[in-house]
Amino acid sequence: MADEAYRAVFLRVHPTGKMVLSLTTESDGDEPRYAQLVAGELGVPGLDVKVVPADLDRFGEGHGYNTAPSAGTAAAVERTAGKIREKARLLASAALETTTEDLQWENGAFLARGDGSRLRTIADLALYAHGTGALPPGVEGGLDAQTVYRD
Repeated sequence: MADEAYRAVFLRVHPTGKMVLSLTTESDGDEPRYAQLVAGELGVPGLDVKVVPADLDRFGEGHGYNTAPSAGTAAAVERTAGKIREKARLLASAALETTTEDLQWENGAFLARGDGSRLRTIADLALYAHGTGALPPGVEGGLDAQTVYRD
């Protein structure tokens, strides 16, 4: 199959703020490190990130993904967590009624610049993204992201 070299990671932040990081690759023993990469990027405890290697429930079977462990997985995990943070920035802007430029990221939360009392954590924004707040134009509900990559 032509695309069998592709691998993917998918990160979903549930409305509770807990996360599931799904991998197409089989376990390589680095799952705790992947959880810490997500935790570091999003300012959450590592225990809030569940890593599921070879997640057939998410990716299905027989779709041509390469399931062999990959040296590129860590970078893909970081890119995916970065996508979540960028979407969360858009959501924080709407929730805090400010521009994205007037937000700063500090200690796992977006703060309105000049007003540290107005802040939103990733967990706050996950709940917001699942229907408790008005979404910015062009932004879909939910808080998840995927990266497809090849070594």
